[in-house]
Amino acid sequence: MGSGTRRRHRWAALLGATALAVTGGGALACPASAEPQQVDFATHCVPPPIAGIPPIDGTTTAKIAVDNATPKVGDTVTVTYTVVKPAASNPVDIALPADIMTPTGKVILGGAQTGDFTVAGPKKNDPVPGKGAFPSFSMTGTFTVTTPGAITLSPGDYNIHTSYLLELDTPCTVTNPPAPVSETVTATDGGQTNNRAISLGTASGKPGDSVTVTGTNFTPGAAVTLAGRAGTAETADKGTATANAQGAISGTLVVSDKATTGVVAYEGSAWSDAKGAGPAAYVVIDDTPLPEGSQKVNSSVKAGTLSMTQAGDTVELAAVDYGKGGFSRGSLQTVTVKDFRGGPAGWSLTGKVTDFAGPGGVKIDAAKLGWTPVCATKTGSPSTCQPGSPGSVGSAGATLASTPNGAQTGGEFTVDARLSLNVPAFTPPGAYSGVLTLTLT
Repeated sequence: MGSGTRRRHRWAALLGATALAVTGGGALACPASAEPQQVDFATHCVPPPIAGIPPIDGTTTAKIAVDNATPKVGDTVTVTYTVVKPAASNPVDIALPADIMTPTGKVILGGAQTGDFTVAGPKKNDPVPGKGAFPSFSMTGTFTVTTPGAITLSPGDYNIHTSYLLELDTPCTVTNPPAPVSETVTATDGGQTNNRAISLGTASGKPGDSVTVTGTNFTPGAAVTLAGRAGTAETADKGTATANAQGAISGTLVVSDKATTGVVAYEGSAWSDAKGAGPAAYVVIDDTPLPEGSQKVNSSVKAGTLSMTQAGDTVELAAVDYGKGGFSRGSLQTVTVKDFRGGPAGWSLTGKVTDFAGPGGVKIDAAKLGWTPVCATKTGSPSTCQPGSPGSVGSAGATLASTPNGAQTGGEFTVDARLSLNVPAFTPPGAYSGVLTLTLT
């Protein structure tokens, strides 16, 4: 969910002689899965020279969350790197006002896939008193899965840029890299062939600054477009590079558009998932001075969470006759999804079911439970809900509904489904039960 948290509903299904019911396993609240592991690591922070103080050797507390812990090769995973407790503090006696800190950083990949990628956060913070501790902050970025297996994610170096009176940086590096693993994703081979990947030489810059873009696994000799991104839309920033004989690229992109929040690289005349890489997170630091006699007025909108609730905990499916069998039908209790995170990530609601166990060890296979999903979007929501495809749910699972990633996402949605259990003829009379688990990520 917002920080990779998953929520599940469990439903128990009972097949009787006269009715088939799906009943809830307890309260309506969704139990959360395990939170990403919070880790501590030694950090070396260098205050701005103007502060006149020596480097700070302290401990950073951080955690990493993902929007998809079981991606396929070729999938793009959105990662949130949260510095819960920075090692550095305000290096000067002057109090810092709200919303003048812009964090950037790196996340380190290990295990089945190695490397690093940039993450960046918004210019948003609570006021910081003179010599006071820097507040917690979060940064987001993405990486493309190129190899199946367990991929570990560890927090890397980070930088705190402050824009108040002067433009100052406080870079903090991991003293003994890599830092401890905070999150692990397990990637499967989804049959994807796009292993292209890019990284940036820096995660932020002023309007008009150049950023170095390097990449791998492009088609040897191919012309590659470098472009700025704001969500899913390209900005005015464009550049080119040519892949060498090994498929590697190296080029520079001048980033002037203040709307740019990421950088992509792709072969061909337009972006495609099959021949593109990125976006890699990038922050344009707007240092345009205010006109004389002006005052800057700041406000903020707090990000919320991704959550779901259900209208009830029992679903009655119609009975079927012994000897005839056939479809036992009913409707899933309405699920309401509220996405108040305010970021670029969409969501996915999936379900999977166990076999239906009956008397004497008889079972109805999980694949015989099918659904026809429907979903509706509340007026005014930035995202649009998309129902999953009709078909079998099964033990492998299927998508009930989802919304895509975008420049701005969120909203309220209602999700339903027509359920049908295909009961074989001459299934012994009695109660049959299974568990349908819905997972929101």
